[in-house]
Amino acid sequence: MSHDEKSSATTGATDATRASEEAQGRLGPGDRERNWRRLGSEEFDVVVIGGGVTGAGAALDAATRGLRVALVEARDLAAGTSSRSSKLFHGGLRYLEQLEFSLVREALRERELMLTRLAPHLVKPVPFLYPLSHRVWERPYTAAGLLMYDTMGGARSVPGQKHLSRAGALRMVPALKRDALIGGIRYYDAQSDDARHTMTVARTAARYGAVVATSTQVTGFLREADRVAGVQLRDVETGEETEVRAQTVINATGVWTDELQRLSGSRGRFRVRASKGVHIVVPRDRIVSEAGMILRTEKSVLFVVPWGGHWIVGTTDTDWNLDLAHPAATKKDIDYILEHVNTVLATPLKHEDIEGVYAGLRPLLAGESDESSKLSREHAVARVAPGLVAIAGGKYTTYRVMAADAVDAVTPDLSGRVASSITDQVPLLGADGYHALVNQADQIATAHGVHPYRIRHLLDRYGSQVHEVLAPTIDRPELLKPVPAASAYLQAEVVYACTHEGALHLEDVLTRRTRISIEYPHRGVESADAVARLMAEVLGWDEARIAREVEVYTARVEAERDSQTQPDDEAADAKRSAAPEVRTELTEPIA
Repeated sequence: MSHDEKSSATTGATDATRASEEAQGRLGPGDRERNWRRLGSEEFDVVVIGGGVTGAGAALDAATRGLRVALVEARDLAAGTSSRSSKLFHGGLRYLEQLEFSLVREALRERELMLTRLAPHLVKPVPFLYPLSHRVWERPYTAAGLLMYDTMGGARSVPGQKHLSRAGALRMVPALKRDALIGGIRYYDAQSDDARHTMTVARTAARYGAVVATSTQVTGFLREADRVAGVQLRDVETGEETEVRAQTVINATGVWTDELQRLSGSRGRFRVRASKGVHIVVPRDRIVSEAGMILRTEKSVLFVVPWGGHWIVGTTDTDWNLDLAHPAATKKDIDYILEHVNTVLATPLKHEDIEGVYAGLRPLLAGESDESSKLSREHAVARVAPGLVAIAGGKYTTYRVMAADAVDAVTPDLSGRVASSITDQVPLLGADGYHALVNQADQIATAHGVHPYRIRHLLDRYGSQVHEVLAPTIDRPELLKPVPAASAYLQAEVVYACTHEGALHLEDVLTRRTRISIEYPHRGVESADAVARLMAEVLGWDEARIAREVEVYTARVEAERDSQTQPDDEAADAKRSAAPEVRTELTEPIA
């Protein structure tokens, strides 16, 4: 074989390997290096800034329309708002009271798509009890709202509302005080691990050809005359810089939208206001119930959401004007949640019951109201300059619609005809074949020598990719052991997070690929060394790097704990912001 023939064969093999890895949406260390090179050497139709669910959704939407797409994120996929929600796909009952019927109808349609076609492995139905406390008027009033909810699409693949007497409601939720209700109505919504779902959307975009790059910060914009023609980037792991040229750019940075608008030198068409939402996590045995609950408060609603062996309780709704990257929960926030949920619980929750706390920021469109809980959850899309579109607002449930609207908005700046959105027909990675594998869970468990509940757990996190997760355990059966001090997760999941899911740091695994940071009282600290050593095998860390990752993560947990004892936002922010950044090359503004 001649040199040219060998070179051609090698190139063909490399292309085939890349095509194979893209076909499975793999985001491993080698993929990251290759994607960085591609960013600097190829021209794209669309660059999407922001690795939250809206940005990941926009990348998937554009890629499945046949466009050349790059998705860049300064930190990790879902590092901001998209990992800190109430974990619900829901229509939003309270939006009916605000007469936002179109938003509710749209959200219920999206919820149905996720449950049945797009992500049945990740999005699951969950029952909720709406306790009634007022005689005469409340039951017909609430029933009318729920009837509208069901009619708009809330009862297609899940049961419709069911009315319960006080005795029936107490049988469903024995944890309630008898005098806290006169009856109840059960209805269904859906839930998902938001960080896992967002990451899967991004991997699905990679599956269809998008270049996905995390730890990749936008530091400036390229211009040709009055037109945005791309972005300047910094690899925040290495400090290396490059430029990526594109016909259009989508700013999908959520609460950082205004900062990116200023960086671009373009005047924004709307402003984004950050509203802080805090949740607490408590053990499942602290609230004896067969269903979640939705409770009215003087400002909004409080959800009690079943979460495996835990409950998630929240949320608050207050303005936040401090560090956008690290919103901090205060003692006041936690007390607010405990006070309101304890008004209905026979056995009150205490501070010592809390396993985890997390705070996130909702990107609300500013201007509609002075109260953040009344701000519209509608989204807005604006072409702020030729070649630059911004999208903000909305709610997690409607991310796919938001993404399609953003891509529609950039089409006037693209050459040639652009196909319509088809993401309502594109299942996320792991969805195809999921139901068949659920039926085969016992056989898979027997083949790997684990309990069937482990396989079901994996199926509800990875779907039909479960075989990829388990593949390394054939040669390394020790990976079938649980993560030390976090028995809900297998060590194989840590390895997979690095080889396929783009995890680059310890916090990426402990807070987003798994939820160890909120599901265990130690908040991941007792698992940190073991997880870091598993990651080191894939990412090539030495002892010094392992020690730094554990040190930085531990400092983060300590800072969060300290912030949660503070009386106000300013004091909590000062405590939380003192923790070091693990991505050392990040600069302001961060997006």
